[in-house]
Amino acid sequence: MDECVVIKGKRILLIISGGIAAYKGPDLVRRLRERGASVRCVLTAGGAKFVSPLALSTVSGDKVYQELFSLIDEREIGHIELSRDADILVVAPASANILAKMVQGQADDIATTALLATDKPVVVAPAMNIRMWEHAATQVNVAALRSRGVTTLGPAEGDMACGEYGMGRMLEPVEIADALEAFFRDRERLSGRRALVTSGPTLEAIDPVRYITNRSSGKQGHAIASALAQLGTETTLVSGPTREPDPTGVRVIHVESARQMLNACEGTLPVDVAVFAAAVSDWRAAMEASGKIKKRPGETTTTLDLVENPDILATISSAGNRRPQLVVGFAAETDDVIDNAARKLEAKGCDWIVANDISKAAGTFGGVANTVHLISRDGVENWPRLSKATVGERLAKRIAQRLTEAND
Repeated sequence: MDECVVIKGKRILLIISGGIAAYKGPDLVRRLRERGASVRCVLTAGGAKFVSPLALSTVSGDKVYQELFSLIDEREIGHIELSRDADILVVAPASANILAKMVQGQADDIATTALLATDKPVVVAPAMNIRMWEHAATQVNVAALRSRGVTTLGPAEGDMACGEYGMGRMLEPVEIADALEAFFRDRERLSGRRALVTSGPTLEAIDPVRYITNRSSGKQGHAIASALAQLGTETTLVSGPTREPDPTGVRVIHVESARQMLNACEGTLPVDVAVFAAAVSDWRAAMEASGKIKKRPGETTTTLDLVENPDILATISSAGNRRPQLVVGFAAETDDVIDNAARKLEAKGCDWIVANDISKAAGTFGGVANTVHLISRDGVENWPRLSKATVGERLAKRIAQRLTEAND
């Protein structure tokens, strides 16, 4: 697919926040326009300290928006329409301040109002001092934004205006332009596709008080659903009980038990791709007690009869003409991770297995990072330790690539 065709005609709302990297704004506008995109600029008060609205207006061929309550701007194009008229919102540079405001949902200027009002994809290119980037507050904010579907480009490592060296430098304009081309190319691949993702644990009732479950947080499954939606799929997330917020732009079906999850998944078919990231309980109580099971005097042990839960991955993998084009399972293992996952791939009849180490030392369950191995009949891809949001983005891109290749 020709990259220029992918980005040509796209409408980009470029938000330039405060930071020395704002001086690269005109060059970024020029690079994007060279590739056929139209660019409209929003300049924050901090950004205006480093680049002039005249320079941005000259290279963009459009007016620059700076005031939230401008009578002229609101009459010509309201601040709500400013974001909705775009195909994508790009914040470059994205300062620590604007990232924090985005997390909190603040809307105290035209930039943050546009970001809060949009229903379009959002991409941020962070730029700040290394200590600001590495501060726990910034890292928490970036993780929160990525969990909501915001794509992060960079930052890179290098020399900074303050004289220090390290992580925090904004990507160069050509790198940002290349990344946006790749973003739109992946969206073209998945446009019109339907995806199913499962996430979280299941909860199997023993009685009205007690239940069987596991430690899955749902972070990884939710990140995958968000990433697929960002790439243009019509995504349904079937989620067990979790504290994770529903991803933006995703249809969410909340369930408790494995049987409920299977029913929801079968009701979602047909789809093009199904990713089963949920940690489904293998067993459930043979019979749920109608009342709380009481401990008898002197009783020190008891017996709980269990029966096997339905195998959701195997069921959907063998769904005949309703089987998704691509079925991806997860293998949560504590030892012999790759070997056990490879056996699961054959036993379940799926196309890929994403294997991860969930031993206590790995910190995967409940944590923000994951180390996975993508296993298929073509071999094993060993991915480095990444945030769960990055794993979701990377898997979504691999899915886009696979579905495109299958149709060529």
